[in-house]
Amino acid sequence: GSWDDLICDAILSERDAEIAMSPGVRWGTTLLPGDNITREDIHNVTSMTYGACYRTEMTGETIHTILEDVADNIFNTDPYYQQGGDMVRIGGMGYHIDISRPIGERVSNMTLLKDGSDIDPARSYVVAGWASVNEGTEGPQIWDVIEDHVRKIGTVKLEPNDSVTVTGL
Repeated sequence: GSWDDLICDAILSERDAEIAMSPGVRWGTTLLPGDNITREDIHNVTSMTYGACYRTEMTGETIHTILEDVADNIFNTDPYYQQGGDMVRIGGMGYHIDISRPIGERVSNMTLLKDGSDIDPARSYVVAGWASVNEGTEGPQIWDVIEDHVRKIGTVKLEPNDSVTVTGL
């Protein structure tokens, strides 16, 4: 959704990252074009107690593993292994997911959007994100990251996002 795109754009810009990761936002107020974005709106869509926006390096292989693992929690054919949740939102990267495939074979065609290059499993990428459940995660709070970004750009203009394609429905 548009909040997901704004959050990922803010993470990419404010944390100087190549790839952003964000949990799926399914709550908060809907804003219409031209509405002001308030601090309350930002808090409504980031209302978690673990809001530190980390910045780290991950290999392409690690990014692929994360996407496959999250997808398996949702799309595993055995309902006892379906842990639910939402697919992680990604900024700065495109990929294809076939949810009918088994774990390890769902995610393909991973590309870095800034230059269209394939994600190299062996290369390290600067990745930033938030809502990590890992202990000791450090970084500014996501609501501050978004507020700083919105203040800098002024008017938010989000282009349609088709960087993720889904098949196997």
